[in-house]
Amino acid sequence: MNYSSQWLLLMIGFCGQFFFFMRFFWQWIVSEKNKKSVIPTNFWYFSLIGSVFLLAYAILRRDIVFIVGQSTGFIIYFRNLFLIRREKRKACSAS
Repeated sequence: MNYSSQWLLLMIGFCGQFFFFMRFFWQWIVSEKNKKSVIPTNFWYFSLIGSVFLLAYAILRRDIVFIVGQSTGFIIYFRNLFLIRREKRKACSAS
């Protein structure tokens, strides 16, 4: 693997780590603002984006353990966003 390929691979991995950090940071900010523990919708978006980057990183590294872990997380994050969207639609149609 040449230098530019390694650099690109590292950037993909660090982007994934950044979004995973942001989900906890954002959750902390929202919880502090509300004075209670809250999981905001952006937590799931940051999780999904971070998962995509880390899954790409794992595939490029050919790390089966990491691939399986990120694949299952991706499904869970996507499902949570789907449930949130469905709940918002129900609330809009009820009002």
